[in-house]
Amino acid sequence: MEKSLETEHPIKAYGYAAKDTSGTFSPLTFSRRATGDKDVRFKVLYCGICHSDLHYAKNEWLASTYPLVPGHEIVGVVTEIGSKVEKFKVGETVGVGCLVGSCRSCQSCSNNLEQHCPKMIMTYASTNFDGTLTYGGYSDHMVSDEHFVLHWPDNLPLDSGAPLLCAGITTYSPLRHYGLDKPGMKIGIVGLGGLGHVAVKFAKAFGAEVTVFSTSPHKKQEALERLKADHFIVSKDVDQMQAATGTLDGILDTVSAPHPIAPFINILKTAGKLVLVGVPEKPHELPAFPLILGRKIIGGSSIGGLRETQEMLVFCAMHGITSDIEVIPIDYVNTAMDRLLKSDVRYRFVIDVANSIKAPLQT
Repeated sequence: MEKSLETEHPIKAYGYAAKDTSGTFSPLTFSRRATGDKDVRFKVLYCGICHSDLHYAKNEWLASTYPLVPGHEIVGVVTEIGSKVEKFKVGETVGVGCLVGSCRSCQSCSNNLEQHCPKMIMTYASTNFDGTLTYGGYSDHMVSDEHFVLHWPDNLPLDSGAPLLCAGITTYSPLRHYGLDKPGMKIGIVGLGGLGHVAVKFAKAFGAEVTVFSTSPHKKQEALERLKADHFIVSKDVDQMQAATGTLDGILDTVSAPHPIAPFINILKTAGKLVLVGVPEKPHELPAFPLILGRKIIGGSSIGGLRETQEMLVFCAMHGITSDIEVIPIDYVNTAMDRLLKSDVRYRFVIDVANSIKAPLQT
């Protein structure tokens, strides 16, 4: 007899789930595995809402299985540890990001690049080693192998720090990997949203001269005065874009809406780098001549491995980097998703899970 969501594992859990492609969230009772020898169980305190959560809720990437409990920007407090756990103790504040598993033996895993493991297990909408689905942080508690759990720096806020586990590492990792983290470099950030605003903070902390590109002229004051960017260019303004030709060492493109990338290639210096972290619905058109004649590079990046993510959290604590957030209760999540679709948030929603998900919930 096939077990139900409530009985496939021994520990009951409560959360909010999308149950079909409408993407509408409602309460869900399910279950999580018992704490294994190397597992860390923790009470979820806060969970950020990533744009990926919206895509998965509506199955826009054709990879969703329902019911779907999203959330991969999770901060909580340890309530139980397995007998062989070495790095954590009960009562410690921890984080879990986009990954909860990998093979731990391939070349990528050996190089601390678990995000490139062919057997990578995502925090939600993925199949665990036991064949059951993974469920994310829109829930009262989580359990994960300690390798995929992160120490939370003492002076890093829990709520505004939570989005760093996705938005933060998604922008920190490419700046580091592509060598765009050197003081005095001239760096461009395309888009001033959930990813872009954190990218500006990282680039400034690295000592770069930062130019923000946006289609929205009204974001100029925000970029220059509050985020301390050095320059602001309206990317739809042809004259402004042409005036910047050949001026930047690197550009991080965070935009997921369809947009031309040729103008940004032209803004790069010789041997400059354009790094894509946004995922538009339609493929970019790639002009060859500007790349060839300028020896320019287009690259991509997703998240980072566990070691780099831990490094990023420490860096954020040292430099006072957090995400700009709006804290919400879980029963506001459907409204939040509607607003997210309209880009009506500055810049990240964070669910106050501990104070709004209570057992038992009616399904």
